[in-house]
Amino acid sequence: MRQLNRLNQFQRLWQPSEGAPQQATVAELAAHCFCSERHIRTLLGQLENAGWLRWRASAGRGRRGELSFLVSPDEVRALLMQQALDKGQQQSALALAQLAPEQLRHVLQPLLGGQWQNDIPTLRIPYYRPLESLTPGFLPGRAEQHLTSQIFAGLARFSDDSSQPQPDMAHRWQTDNSGTCWHFFLRPTLRWHDGESVSAEQILARLQTLMTQPMFSRLFASVAQIDAPHAWCLRFRLHQPDYWLPWRLASFGSRIAHPDDDRLGCGPFRLSHFDNSLVRLESHDGYHLAHPLLRAIEFWITPGLFDEQLGTSCRHPVQIAIGQQAQFPDLRPVSRSVSLGFSWLAIRQQGRLSAPQARYLMALIHQQGMLDALPLDPELITPSRTLLPGQQLPDFTDVAPVQLPPRLRLLYRLPVELHAMAQQLRRRLAELGCELELVFRNVKNWDDGLAVEEADLVMGDQLIGEAAEYTLEQWLRCDPLWSFILSGPQQAHIQATLDALQRSPETRDRNDALRRLFSRLVEQAIVTPLFNYRYQISAPPGVQGIQLNAWGWFDFSRAWLPPPGT
Repeated sequence: MRQLNRLNQFQRLWQPSEGAPQQATVAELAAHCFCSERHIRTLLGQLENAGWLRWRASAGRGRRGELSFLVSPDEVRALLMQQALDKGQQQSALALAQLAPEQLRHVLQPLLGGQWQNDIPTLRIPYYRPLESLTPGFLPGRAEQHLTSQIFAGLARFSDDSSQPQPDMAHRWQTDNSGTCWHFFLRPTLRWHDGESVSAEQILARLQTLMTQPMFSRLFASVAQIDAPHAWCLRFRLHQPDYWLPWRLASFGSRIAHPDDDRLGCGPFRLSHFDNSLVRLESHDGYHLAHPLLRAIEFWITPGLFDEQLGTSCRHPVQIAIGQQAQFPDLRPVSRSVSLGFSWLAIRQQGRLSAPQARYLMALIHQQGMLDALPLDPELITPSRTLLPGQQLPDFTDVAPVQLPPRLRLLYRLPVELHAMAQQLRRRLAELGCELELVFRNVKNWDDGLAVEEADLVMGDQLIGEAAEYTLEQWLRCDPLWSFILSGPQQAHIQATLDALQRSPETRDRNDALRRLFSRLVEQAIVTPLFNYRYQISAPPGVQGIQLNAWGWFDFSRAWLPPPGT
């Protein structure tokens, strides 16, 4: 990049005197910049014409001239970044930001937050890690799940205002009296992000592809056939009634991509750029529901901004700051909530641990202040007092102490806060004569390669969307973890229970049955929640329409920026 090279050369000229006027020969300046004398003369002329410096040469070879600086490298960098953004060259702007973390914060922060860029309202969000591929399916990351919901639509969707599935690509649906034949009626105005009309055949082809994946084959196990009896209708024929079907089609994994292009959807935003440093979404003019009020959303992947020692507000993934450096004193939490999702501990009672020993372990965790004593910021987590809203954990106060096995193995994965929980549990069990072996895997999903069957205890986290009970039904039905935690008879019983409750047409009855099922799993010391996260979004006064959703994010299509000067 020519501008970056020129900036780097300017930085080399600046460094010897740190911006003070210099007396130097052409040969000395060429040595600083690792170039020829002929090239340094050309470079000095270019930088002087750009208004960055002033060079006054002295007559005669080897004579010293005077070099004065009119701007600093940081000022030049900020100017070039702004010019690149004005031209829509976000990638070039990020390429210019090759700085140490403390310098990066100073240069980047004025460009973040809500901006009107060439009369286009844009929201730039700093993010702490590269994002994984944004294609529909069971994505493990919370940010990826949210972003796919902004890029792709489904037959149904969840809104922030309701736990019931709402119309999306389908404007309505109906089922027969048996609950085994469902019709989803499509909107005739659907458009892919490239402007092409959406057809029932394309949606059908995509759904049939999804159904071949293991997670979806378990989730839609009741589906016998999907066809398109009409140009604007899809029909689902089921082996058995499944009144969760609209919920399953509204979940984030069931979003629909173009059958020939995994990155092309018909949601409110289209994916215009994706790499490890920048992800940019732009509003979809052909969107079939309310159009977004922002024109663009940009994720600037800047791990350096998340250094806690820098004093920034970007200190944790669940607490997002949207704003400029100058606005940090004015940032205020615009939305807070405690996550429905939770970190959890599961106990295998098929090997070294018996049911009484498992219950004693649960009592150690919940009754002896272990969670309250975790060395974690209380503004980030809160100990779980419930598995589902309105449901209390069992009372473990009457659990009698029992002898634990001399050795146990704990397998756990992200989030990183489980490191502290693992260490706390190991210290407590050591006091009781039980050595706890810790095995951490830096992954987000369980698979056969993790040797879960060799573990006695397992820890992880479970994200919960807008419909809490249904999300837990999906967790039990689809997550391969349960095949290792539960015995064969237990798994068969739970599967039969799930199949039975999905036949009930009443949502309340299904929810109540799921609550009873999970209460039994907790009472039997098979699984217990550990802690929930405290979601928070902070923003400057100008950014409007931000409200936390169940994923700890906000609906991008509702956020807006007042025009400059208003």
